Amino acid sequence: MTFEFEELDYQQTPLGDISLRRRSEPRLEGKILYEVKLGDEFLMSSLFTEAEIQLARLALAELKGTGLDVVVGGLGLGYTAVAALENPSVRSLMVIEVMAPVIDWHRQGLVPLGKELVSDPRCTLVHADFFDIASSPATGFNHSDENRQVHAVLLDIDHSPSHWLNPENGAFYTLQGLRNLAEKLHPGGIFGLWSNDPPDAGFNALLDSVFQSSRAHVVTFPNPYRGGESSNTVYLARK
Repeated sequence: MTFEFEELDYQQTPLGDISLRRRSEPRLEGKILYEVKLGDEFLMSSLFTEAEIQLARLALAELKGTGLDVVVGGLGLGYTAVAALENPSVRSLMVIEVMAPVIDWHRQGLVPLGKELVSDPRCTLVHADFFDIASSPATGFNHSDENRQVHAVLLDIDHSPSHWLNPENGAFYTLQGLRNLAEKLHPGGIFGLWSNDPPDAGFNALLDSVFQSSRAHVVTFPNPYRGGESSNTVYLARK
């Protein structure tokens, strides 16, 4: 079997050099994988997306009614955003991404879900720092309507609440940071967070000090490299 590899894009960003790669995986019968790297660190692979999808599905399953307004922090390869748009109750989806090249990949169709996202009229891709907006004194995420609250905020940027891509992100995972975020949710709204680490009782306790309730879901998925299963964590907190 011929091994194929292609670097689709490579850009410098304030957080480091980011690259998008497409390759075939001989160990998986030539399956085509898309991978995102920041410097020498892998950020995401299209092989492991179940927890990113479940972040949207589990969070939105907690909400009733229609006309839901949703914010996703972190675009990545688009799996959380597309999963949110699969829910017919979603009226609007704002995806906030700090790295401009990642937005460009979707608009240029360089990633598999890009065309689906940009063609959906409910979806808006915003180049901004999610954490700057989440910690701002304005009630809402929308600059044109700073008092507009949303029904769900789904966050998938850092590796975990204690392992950050940027040290400045750490201020969000504090009592005040989460309080600022909660102000941007409707009563009964849901905050969802993806984590690469096992459930952290300390972080659940922090969520409980801000929100009405919280819980951690362990999402398992096959890992053909290690054999057996791997897992991620999805935290959900209700205002």
